[in-house]
This record gives sequence, structure tokens and C-alpha cells, in this order.
Amino acid sequence: MTNDQLPKGEGKWPRSAGKWPRFFVTGTDTGVGKTQASRALLSLLADAGFSPQGFKPYESGCSSLSAPSDALSLREAARSELPLDIVCPHRFRAPLAPGIAARRLGREPDWNTTLSAWERVRHGSVVVEGAGGLFVPLDSSHDVIDLISTLGLPVLLVARAGLGTLNHTALSLEALAARNIPVAAVLLSRGTPSRDPSERDNPALISERHHIQVLGPVPYLEDSRRRHAAFRKVLAPLVPERARGR
Repeated sequence: MTNDQLPKGEGKWPRSAGKWPRFFVTGTDTGVGKTQASRALLSLLADAGFSPQGFKPYESGCSSLSAPSDALSLREAARSELPLDIVCPHRFRAPLAPGIAARRLGREPDWNTTLSAWERVRHGSVVVEGAGGLFVPLDSSHDVIDLISTLGLPVLLVARAGLGTLNHTALSLEALAARNIPVAAVLLSRGTPSRDPSERDNPALISERHHIQVLGPVPYLEDSRRRHAAFRKVLAPLVPERARGR
């Protein structure tokens, strides 16, 4: 498959990168806010006139296989009408890594099905959400980082704001660099009400050591609408000005 490899960004979408902003949202771990970040990016892109698509090729922990909550959430944020089989071709009930959930069922997720679905969404602005961290298995041969490399998209790396994030973020950034995968930004997000003293220093340390833009931290807010608005505010620098005449 031939993909449009986008150049490295420093947060703001480079004007020389072409007219379609695209991102792969991955995390340093599970539960760090990837779906919330993906929703916010999609809604910002939709507001800017880019008519984006959301793509969640693998979703686990589905209470209903006919209504995968994360994929539906992305489709709604994108204001898209794509068939769900394109937005999310692989769905599993078990709250496990997709490759493990499939193995328990005696199945092998078809990589070509993933790539075929990608061909339906890749020709404009798109936000792809991964599953867990970079080395979560998707099938017997591919991890999330293999999917990122194949799709050729710049990464938004979502990480926890507090203690432990320096190590987890560094390991993830080193793994991405080893594959020559560009990183648009690191997004820090607080997932609990309590403040961690390390939150004060983490953004600057990550930025200085890895020479990358760090966004956030997004504050913890129980109200889902306020939380969504907070993600949008922090992620706004990644989205170009309104797409006039597109």
C-alpha cells in the first residue's frame, strides 16, 4: 500500500504538509484519554471545515458488538455517516488487547480487512485511534506500532500528567523514533481528581529532553461536556485555521 507520509510537525500543522490534517492517536498506556483526545480533534477539524473521518480499526471491551462505544463516539464527533464496518472493522467483547481477545475466540483478525477499511477513509482529514499502547498486539504478527508505521501518520501521544509519565513517555517516544514515525505532540491528561506534585515539572522536562511540543495537562473534570471542552482547548493548536474554499 502507498501512503502519504506526512512530515514531522512541531505541534502546529505545517502549511507545507498538504491540506488534510491527519493524526494517529496512541497512548503510553490504556485509559489515558485517547478516545477523548480523538473526539476533541475530530470536532475541531469538523468545525474548521475539513469534513474529517474517525477510524477505530480495533475496539475491545464492547458491551455490544453492533454498537462499539468508542467507534460510535468518533463517528459522531466527525459528523460522519460512514458505515460502522468501515469505522471499526474489528470488535471484541473481552476487555483485552485485540490480538488476545481474538486468540481466545480462535480467530485471527484479518490485516487486509484493516487496510481495506483504511482505503475508504484515508483520502481526506482523518483521526485514527489505536488500542492501548504501542506494543499492544492486534493479531499474531502486528502490534499497534506496526499499524502506525503502515498508515504513515504523525502521532499524538497521550500520556498521564503525573508520576511515572516521564519514563513511559520516553520509552514510547524512543520506540516511535526507532521506526522514524513523526510525532506531532505529546498530550498530558489528568485522569483522577487528585493533583500530583510532578505535574508541575513534567511538561517542561518532556519538552526539553525530547525536543517536542507538549500540550496540557488537560484537567480532570467529572462533567463530560466540560471535559470535552477542556480537551478541545488544549488541542486547538494542532488544528489549522478554518479551511476556506476547500
